[in-house]
Amino acid sequence: MSAVASDALFDAIAEGAARESTLWAEALLGPATREPLPVFSPLLSEPRFALGIETIYEGYLLHYGRARLFAPADDDIALLLGDALLAHGLVRIAETGSTTAVGDVAALLSLCAQARADGLDGDGAAWAATAALLGRGGLDVARSSLRDERDHGPLERLARTTAGDAPVDVALAAHAARLV
Repeated sequence: MSAVASDALFDAIAEGAARESTLWAEALLGPATREPLPVFSPLLSEPRFALGIETIYEGYLLHYGRARLFAPADDDIALLLGDALLAHGLVRIAETGSTTAVGDVAALLSLCAQARADGLDGDGAAWAATAALLGRGGLDVARSSLRDERDHGPLERLARTTAGDAPVDVALAAHAARLV
């Protein structure tokens, strides 16, 4: 993804949130302090999903990490803004017309919430595999390994096989750096 495309993607996330609520606008970091780094969208095989994935991921970071575009005044605002961004991202994925992609994202969020609640590693692998195969299917067996056996290895292998080792390494390192 080019720097111009990345900037436009993050501008769309920031501007959309700011238009929706003054609370979200107040939580928005200034342009100089934002970190508009795409994490999982570089793994996508279809660029049409990029805005949705990065919007959802920004919401996820507001729940579980350090967001790239927002610094809410308190945890309640962070939770609400995170939920709003998750919903907006799902709408953006749905607007592509891929019901499989919507199902993939819903399964991702459920799986990651369970993993986080159980204190398990593996949410990065789940994000990477989902991004790499978004809308294409083939994730069920690997997801069940994390959910049922607490093993994220199959998800990570699937991501690496699909998107390549180097891009997955970059995404997983960026993800790990943003978690709290």
